[in-house]
Amino acid sequence: MPSLPKPRLRRGPRSRTDAHAAPASAVEPRVEEVAHGGVRWLNIAQPGPGDQAWLEERFEFHPLAYEDVRSRNQRPKIDEYPDYVFIVLHFPVFDKAVGRLNAAELDVFLGPDFIITLPNAPGLQALEYLYERCRTSEETREQLFSKGTGYLLYKIVDDSIDGCFPMLRKMGNKLDKIEEELHRGGPEGLVRDISNVKQETINFRSIVRPQRVVLRDLERTKHRYLAQDLELYFDDIVDASERIWDMLETYKEKVEALEDTNESVLSHRTNDALRALTSISLILLPLTLIASVFGMNVQVPGEGSLGAFWLVIAGMVVILVALVAYFRKQKFL
Repeated sequence: MPSLPKPRLRRGPRSRTDAHAAPASAVEPRVEEVAHGGVRWLNIAQPGPGDQAWLEERFEFHPLAYEDVRSRNQRPKIDEYPDYVFIVLHFPVFDKAVGRLNAAELDVFLGPDFIITLPNAPGLQALEYLYERCRTSEETREQLFSKGTGYLLYKIVDDSIDGCFPMLRKMGNKLDKIEEELHRGGPEGLVRDISNVKQETINFRSIVRPQRVVLRDLERTKHRYLAQDLELYFDDIVDASERIWDMLETYKEKVEALEDTNESVLSHRTNDALRALTSISLILLPLTLIASVFGMNVQVPGEGSLGAFWLVIAGMVVILVALVAYFRKQKFL
């Protein structure tokens, strides 16, 4: 079983004086610890090389597990070892810099009396909020730590999954707004809006899909660190994951329906424009013919007569009015 000595913790940034006084090699690892009732929770946010070296010096975890921690493209999975379990989970986070959803990886080492979380990307606010509650509230530590590391793992995963629902609601609101705009004959920019929501749905699905199997495996391995009367909690995690997947399936179908509807609206507008242009061309065609005939450089009836000129103009006006009335009756204009 890996030993777990109490680390020296850094609670916040150093002062400017200390930063200049200590060399770069002496910077302490960014390790935070909360302990209660013989259970410890170590959190290392975005572990760098120094943090990983600190971890390797103190824990005899499998080299492949450490390799997965260093990797930035690890798929969700669960690896069981004799004395601990290594878990890789992904959760969606919104990257404001690029304006899209990305996957934030959370690596977890779970043992009988310790849990180590290593979020490899910023944005896991649910994890940060839960850790801060445990750090500042004795009542929260008593409530969570007294039931063992398995229950603490459940709270971490459950809160992180619950953090997905606000993002899903925002996506649903976007789809509802797009649908309303389509019914009102919305602007051409709806194509871009639909494309953005479609991309978010695709990214969300790519994050959630491989993790569904992992959560089911987690449900099967929960008995190692969870009392029997608490096993239903992990069933709740699977149910929440399935609700997320069902919502994504609904959004996927809705996006496809909105795309088809928008394409139909755009096609209808194009047809209306072409129909109007065709009608105008047909109206002008006989007028152009008459003007061309009387504009030829040959002898024509009434040539040089002012009355003949007004007669031709009157005939053209009658033809124009008749054609306009006809096309309006046919609803081409």
